[in-house]
Amino acid sequence: QVQLVESGGGLVQGGGSLRLSCAASGRSFSTYAMGWFRQAPGQEREFVALIRRSGGNTYYADSVKGRFTISRDNAKNTVYLQMNSLKPEDTAVYYCAADPADYGHWGPGTSWGQGTQVTVSS
Repeated sequence: QVQLVESGGGLVQGGGSLRLSCAASGRSFSTYAMGWFRQAPGQEREFVALIRRSGGNTYYADSVKGRFTISRDNAKNTVYLQMNSLKPEDTAVYYCAADPADYGHWGPGTSWGQGTQVTVSS
């Protein structure tokens, strides 16, 4: 497994932007699919975005498609989530995840970060 540390969360007005970063430890970062998830108060954790090992394919939840962009830099062991046109309903704790399955199995083998709070005001 890998250790993941998120950063970049904060308070932003609706319509604004934030970029989250997730730094991974270890030398096998490129062998993991990377994902972003979020959890709002009283709700279950939900999938936001996935990027495959090589970075060649990305997938998004319908709720963020066209507004969020996931990317990765395998040389820096870092994955990013660029969030534009933010809405109050995007308010949540955002978690970074690493999974050895290229499409992200998100099961017992998944590594999770500690989360970073994103708050969008109306």
